[in-house]
Amino acid sequence: MRLLRHPLGLISALLLAAVVLAVLLAPVLSPQPPGLSSLRLAFEGPAAGHPLGYDSAGRDILARLLYGGRNTLGGAVIALAVALVLGVPSGLLAGYYGGWFDSAASWVVNLVMALPAMVVLLASRAILGSTVWVLMVVLGFLVAPSFFRLVRGIVANVRRELYVDAAKVSGLSDTRIVSRHILIVVRAPIIIQVALVAGIAISLQAGLEFLGIGSGDSPTWGAMLNEAFKNIQRAPLLMLWPGLALGLTSGALVLLAAALRDVLEDRGTAPAASRTAPDVPHVPDVRATSKPAAGQAGERAHLLSVRDLGVAYPGTGEVVRGVDLDVRAGEIVGLVGESGSGKTQTAFSILGILPEKGRVSRGSITIEGQEIVGLPERAHRALRGTLVAYVPQEPMSNLDPAFTIGSQLVEPIRYKLGLRRAEATRRALDLLRLVEITDPRRTFDSYPHEISGGMAQRVLIAGAMSCDPKLLIADEPTTALDVRVQAEVLGLLRRLQRDNDLGVLLVTHNLGVVADLCDRVAVMREGRIVERGTAEQVLSTPRDPYTRELLSAVLPLEAK
Repeated sequence: MRLLRHPLGLISALLLAAVVLAVLLAPVLSPQPPGLSSLRLAFEGPAAGHPLGYDSAGRDILARLLYGGRNTLGGAVIALAVALVLGVPSGLLAGYYGGWFDSAASWVVNLVMALPAMVVLLASRAILGSTVWVLMVVLGFLVAPSFFRLVRGIVANVRRELYVDAAKVSGLSDTRIVSRHILIVVRAPIIIQVALVAGIAISLQAGLEFLGIGSGDSPTWGAMLNEAFKNIQRAPLLMLWPGLALGLTSGALVLLAAALRDVLEDRGTAPAASRTAPDVPHVPDVRATSKPAAGQAGERAHLLSVRDLGVAYPGTGEVVRGVDLDVRAGEIVGLVGESGSGKTQTAFSILGILPEKGRVSRGSITIEGQEIVGLPERAHRALRGTLVAYVPQEPMSNLDPAFTIGSQLVEPIRYKLGLRRAEATRRALDLLRLVEITDPRRTFDSYPHEISGGMAQRVLIAGAMSCDPKLLIADEPTTALDVRVQAEVLGLLRRLQRDNDLGVLLVTHNLGVVADLCDRVAVMREGRIVERGTAEQVLSTPRDPYTRELLSAVLPLEAK
């Protein structure tokens, strides 16, 4: 409906619809066959039932224009369909997964693009015949690389976005991520490319017919131009009608594509009525068990157990070496270290989302006794969201700007828990209340750019809690926030951990956060754990010189 309110889009859509409709209704609008000829009527002007007159062979110009449009537009549709079917899926696969398929597909695309299109079309006509449909299939094959390169380039950039990683961590499948988060980014460029390729297909087909290379007997706009050019001195008006049809159709395609792109990219804001709708009271569905006493914690089985973990990259070697780490249900363990110490790589290993070419080179990771090192991606994905969840450090970058907050909360809930949309919506609103957002409905209907960083962090915490995980990994969850909001978020994490008996692995460099929140601490340096113990022990009587260095760097600032 927004397209109808776009003046340029409305005019171009009506014009293109009129052309297509006239072509489809050719038998109704012009009952006379396009090939019916009467030489005595050659070059005759308009007459009753023949508003555009006759051409040099005494054929009705309107009939040839309408039936010719069928062949011209039909050929363009064939070329476009072939290009889309070959170019878009292969571009998505190559851009998202990379690897050998990307290399092979890129090699084929470069080879095809090196071929001179006109020479290939002429050779195809000589070998396969002059049928316009066959030539358009060949043309579709020749222009498919333009779609491949466009889609591949965009997807290769988008797949590195943090909101794509957030979707992976929430447990969504690759198919859902591509169809939801990737396609929406490439749809506008694809629409523009469709218009350009359709225009090229129409123009190239008309050019071949104008040169007399196409299927000579079938009426097309290009063949009409060829015939009119031969008689331009005697009847110059014959050039007008096919030229006008070609120009209007190509122009309407480009303008409509631009309007569609504008409409799709203009996400606007949610209607005021939806923002002010009253919230329906509902009791949050969370596990309400109390945190165990300190004496009981040591007796509980490990929720997360990491033993002798190594993470390596080609050409770099191991960036994490021999890490041992435990997290029990109902406790918060801080993983502390300076930037580059390997703490985030350790967290990513537990989540199974190591960057490209990164791998677990040795060791074991078990969650609730289940070994996850070596699990196939499908099995690992099933654990994310329901067993282990993730809160990232850059809230705004981990929310997809193309979707509302509510949409991004509802999708994992529906996918992982199998709830209907209405039930998932109620649960999402409950989660927003749970993380102390004062106006859940307004936030639910908002886009990420319409909320603050602190609220975005609360939204990500709500998303992490959406499927009742048992282990929460929080990676610098307060880094991008001011001091007051940091305190609120830390208090929220502590309350959620206590009320839901969560095991929390807090990745941070902030010793103040460790002192406020953590039960136990592990200190990392250069990929190794150099000290571990209770938070009180490590912060008050550190044994390792590196830990003392960290504390000496912080304590003077705190004292001041």
